[in-house]
Amino acid sequence: MADVKTHYGAKEIQVLEGLEPVRKRPGMYIGSTDERGLWIMVKEIIDNSVDEAMANRCHNVWVTLHNDNYISVADDGFGIPWETHPTVGKSALEVAMTILHAGGKFGEGAYKVSGGLHGVGASAVNALSEYMRVETKRDNKVYFQEYHQGKPLFAVKPLTKNDEPKNFHHFFSWDSRSGVRTTFKADNTIMNTIEPKLDMVLKQVKNRAYLVARLYFHVYDERVGKEFHYYFDSGIVALVKHLNKNKGALHAPIYIHRVIDEIDVEVAIQYSEGFNPTIESYANVQSTAEGGTHLTGFKTALTRAINDYARKQGYLKEKDENLTGDDTLEGITSVVTIKMDSDKLQFESQTKEKLGNAEVGPIVSQVTKEGLDMFFEENPSEARQIMEKVITAARARMAARAAKDAVLRKSAFEGGMLPGKLADCQEKDPSFSELYLVEGDSAGGSAKQGRDRKFQAILPLRGKILNTERARLDKVLEFEEIKALVIALGTGIGDNIDYDKSRYHRIVLMTDADVDGAHIRTLLLTFFFRYLPEMITRGYVYIAQPPLYKLQKGKDVHYAYNDDEKDSIVKQLGNGRADSILTSRYKGLGEMNPDQLWETTMNPENRVLKQVTIEDAAAADEVFSMLMGDEVPPRKKFITTNAKQAILDV
Repeated sequence: MADVKTHYGAKEIQVLEGLEPVRKRPGMYIGSTDERGLWIMVKEIIDNSVDEAMANRCHNVWVTLHNDNYISVADDGFGIPWETHPTVGKSALEVAMTILHAGGKFGEGAYKVSGGLHGVGASAVNALSEYMRVETKRDNKVYFQEYHQGKPLFAVKPLTKNDEPKNFHHFFSWDSRSGVRTTFKADNTIMNTIEPKLDMVLKQVKNRAYLVARLYFHVYDERVGKEFHYYFDSGIVALVKHLNKNKGALHAPIYIHRVIDEIDVEVAIQYSEGFNPTIESYANVQSTAEGGTHLTGFKTALTRAINDYARKQGYLKEKDENLTGDDTLEGITSVVTIKMDSDKLQFESQTKEKLGNAEVGPIVSQVTKEGLDMFFEENPSEARQIMEKVITAARARMAARAAKDAVLRKSAFEGGMLPGKLADCQEKDPSFSELYLVEGDSAGGSAKQGRDRKFQAILPLRGKILNTERARLDKVLEFEEIKALVIALGTGIGDNIDYDKSRYHRIVLMTDADVDGAHIRTLLLTFFFRYLPEMITRGYVYIAQPPLYKLQKGKDVHYAYNDDEKDSIVKQLGNGRADSILTSRYKGLGEMNPDQLWETTMNPENRVLKQVTIEDAAAADEVFSMLMGDEVPPRKKFITTNAKQAILDV
């Protein structure tokens, strides 16, 4: 047996100096080393400029995507001091770029409000960059320094004309007397992705333009020769209008803004004809996707303000029960954002997705309640539209409760009865169980015969289900096919959803490869997205990929899932010729016999499944509202724009 080292002393303690911890554990600082991690690197540099804007010291931010994966971000803020730091003995610029937790965002620093809470942003990006160059301009003088993997290549020095890069087309000079320009290229020895995607950059830059009103953003992509400019004078009001553009707004946005105890609160609200709420929340321009105290305060105040006004104006009678939070949120689009001293800001994790400051909730609640009270009093016509909206929602909720109770009575509470058309599987462990939602009785019959009964269940759906984008829950549950699906899933629906009770952890949408099949698939996805969204976020929803072609030469049979694959098989079987090769085009699943359906589409060893994911819930919401909602012009524009990408089945 080999000797085992048992001594554990001081010399065994590894000390990582400078930026070494970032390179050793990049996930701790930027979350991941994939495309998302690369965006976090870009975001950290952009947010330094945004912090300057929130301090009222910056009016423009320039973002440039250069060739060879270089990225530069510039602003016309105050710049970074280059003088020697009094305690470290190095230039303040070098300190900020090479030492973790060093910057102007701690204690009595230069930034009162900042999204960069932990002071690791720019230095972490430097550590994960093959190359970085930072130029700082103050009083019309420019000093700069370059780095490799976070280590300075030379001491901070004045910039001369000879130091300007020659290969960047948009590497412009500032017109202002001050600012910072940072250029970097991610290190491919650590990062799996180093090529920035224009769409991702544009989306995030536009988002920050909404959140910081009157800040100009200029984006250049010299790789494709395009430029984009964003500026919103009305800030989050413009964002609410954008989020609501396809939903049929009922009134102009309500804007509330007030500062209490140095906490700046902004709220924008607009109701629409839709049924699903869209609420975005931010703290110091950082998205708080998981909400937090500011969002709780907003929702509490919204419900209280609407109930108070409804009672006062007689919309609710004495015998009527109060409106619930769900009633007041139906069809609302809102943005809630707070800005406060970054020293006091508390997030529940490094990812900053949930605000934890207890003192923020009551302040947001007070600002929202008083703002809504004033709006309702001064705008009775708009107030009436909102009251009618939420009271209609309350009536629908009570109707939905009755329909939901009927569904529950028909399911587990009545002896565990499942839908008669469901061919269930023998497996009782949901993590090993699959439910195939199959279009039509014919395909359903083939699927039932061809499946593996141990773990595969089949639920045939007759015809096209209801478009749930345009219906409240009470109407949704009147539709028999949806009712059968909800009972089969076992999760419940509405306010009694329990995703842990899902009877299957793989729900496979198996429809024909034609226009009708695509429509049915879209209707099913709309239902899951609107009424059972966590089934998608948990990764339970999949789309089957049945073959388009069967190719046979003698007894040799192959299946092709697209035209390229078909051509490749033809070339392989016929040595470049299609002689004596029988090619069949499947129009529907019902054309396959059970053995073929199993072999091509259901057998785990051969099948191809696409998992349905939602990386951007706001973008998904916008697409579903546009494609499945009542507004025709946006849908027509989308179809016209994307028609060339469509694959026609003619």
